Amino acid sequence: MNRKTCFNCGFKQWLTIKILIGAISFLLIACNKITSGNDLTESDIKKIKKLGILNDNEGIIKFYSEYKKNVAGNFFTNKRIASYWKDENNKTKDNINSAFYQDIIRIDTITNAGASFSPYINVMRKDSTTFKVCFDGEKAEIRKTFEEVISIWKSNKK
Repeated sequence: MNRKTCFNCGFKQWLTIKILIGAISFLLIACNKITSGNDLTESDIKKIKKLGILNDNEGIIKFYSEYKKNVAGNFFTNKRIASYWKDENNKTKDNINSAFYQDIIRIDTITNAGASFSPYINVMRKDSTTFKVCFDGEKAEIRKTFEEVISIWKSNKK
């Protein structure tokens, strides 16, 4: 094998690796989008119910996960808004939050959360505790999602 052939072989391997990394990155980003609750599987719903943040009489309207659905999720239903993060290595770092709309006194939306953070809704409960619920994707879809949450909250906070 001469040098030119060896160089071409190395370049092809390098190019193949770059393309694979790009494709995998695209797929990971493309998979994490705001979806309808109807797109969740029965298994997904069971896991969320097991966390204690979804009841049988609730339907998830919108859902977003910044990682894998069994590890992280953000959603709102006809009755509440919720988020969860289950640490795969240390259960003491799990973070599971929800609030029924009537228990929320304030909702702030942060659409420009910086380059490394997803846009989020900051939820303040009546006891003044707060938590974040993230939704990322196209700007128009994020805005529509935030408006829908606020509309449902306002109609349920009586």
